[in-house]
Amino acid sequence: MSALELGSAIRRGEAGAAEAVAACIDAAERDNPRYGAFLCLLRERALARAKAVQARIDSGEALSALAGVPVAVKDNISTQGVATTCASAMLERYVPVYDATVITKLEAAGMIVIGKCNMDEFAMGGSSETGAFGPVCNPRRVTHVAGGSSGGSAAAVAARLAPLALGSDTGGSIRQPCAFCGVTGIKPTYGSVSRHGLIAYASSLDQIGPLARDIDDCAALLSVISGPCALDSTCVIDAPFDFSRQRPENLRGTRIGLPRNYLARGIDEDVRAAVAGAAREFEAAGAAVDEFDMPLMDYMVPAYYIIACAEASSNLSRYDGLKYGYKSPAAKTLSDVYRLSRSEGFGLEVKRRIMLGSFVLSSGYYDAYYNKALQIRALIKDAYNKLFERYDMLLSPVAPTAAYALGENIGDPMKMYMGDIYTVSVNLAGLPAAALPCGLSREGLPIGFQLVGDSFSEGKLIAAGRVYQSRTAHHTAACGGDAL
Repeated sequence: MSALELGSAIRRGEAGAAEAVAACIDAAERDNPRYGAFLCLLRERALARAKAVQARIDSGEALSALAGVPVAVKDNISTQGVATTCASAMLERYVPVYDATVITKLEAAGMIVIGKCNMDEFAMGGSSETGAFGPVCNPRRVTHVAGGSSGGSAAAVAARLAPLALGSDTGGSIRQPCAFCGVTGIKPTYGSVSRHGLIAYASSLDQIGPLARDIDDCAALLSVISGPCALDSTCVIDAPFDFSRQRPENLRGTRIGLPRNYLARGIDEDVRAAVAGAAREFEAAGAAVDEFDMPLMDYMVPAYYIIACAEASSNLSRYDGLKYGYKSPAAKTLSDVYRLSRSEGFGLEVKRRIMLGSFVLSSGYYDAYYNKALQIRALIKDAYNKLFERYDMLLSPVAPTAAYALGENIGDPMKMYMGDIYTVSVNLAGLPAAALPCGLSREGLPIGFQLVGDSFSEGKLIAAGRVYQSRTAHHTAACGGDAL
């Protein structure tokens, strides 16, 4: 069952919420040692909530279309009374005293959180290998990465351990694991989903979004978590999204731009062919697909990492061994507390990004690096504005390769960073993007493409995704467990 099918079955009395929760948790307990998708499972809490939700459904209370459906949550989203670690030793014992706004909205809709998902430490990484509690393995091939930083969320959905999951996307962290694991995900417009309770990596780039098997389930979950929030001043949307009317039979009149320089160099032939195949499918559905040269391509990754690392340096300064989080037992002086707690509590990739961020913000380098990166960001946003005068949406690869072997690239940070070349500009411009599976590599590993739209054009992207998935079957491939 898809998440919407499961929700419908629960409302009709053909399935029970507790039954669905138990099936997912049973599957996760059986298979999670193989995949590493979950850091914790919440059996007793989830089953108690499932019974309460079932009673509301049975009483005739009008809840959402996803009432009673289990959902997994990335472990950088605060959950009251449940450890929220960001896959870091720094926060191994941190238990929030409040729920993130998205968790409050999930529960108001009758959904049930079944566990917290593994990830790259503090969302810093592109393979879900940098976490302190072990890597996430790709359910399609457990010797390969699941992508990052929302790798646990993508693996949980791909392995059928949960029908839905929440992740966060700072530079592609929802879209890339979706492409690697063969599932569907949406990075919403910045400001459409509250970030209150999302533990910050880079505050001007982070955005929570849904992962699921297909675009319909993603749309339903995004409708639940989107909308205004009085606790987040950057959340500017007036009302939750409603995608119920965006169901066209074809795409006649839709103009899609395809950046030819994305496909020209540095990309695997399998990925190029799969994305070209997706473009042909859109043309067959009636869309006009036109090639163009994406401007500023060589500046996107440098600008992103300067800005993201600068914000990370500032955001992570709060973890000092004093207020909360890890405190080194070897510390004897105040200086030891700062130095040892951060040295022992943070992993290598987090330290690397803090150091880079501190450098570009330092006296003498601020104008040379950080200020120039902000100028590039403005130029990228302006370039997108001009493109959306010509096109309704853009189609591009998500990543230049399919999933690679565990450990293959972890020692080469520049190679890892360049894997974000197609995704980071979307976050710099604050735009929405949907990632959908579109084929397999010669090794049988999933390949994904993304649709990028103008601000708050999620409806167009979802409508196009619905047409594409109605014509193809890439999103139906199963792997891993058989819980649902």
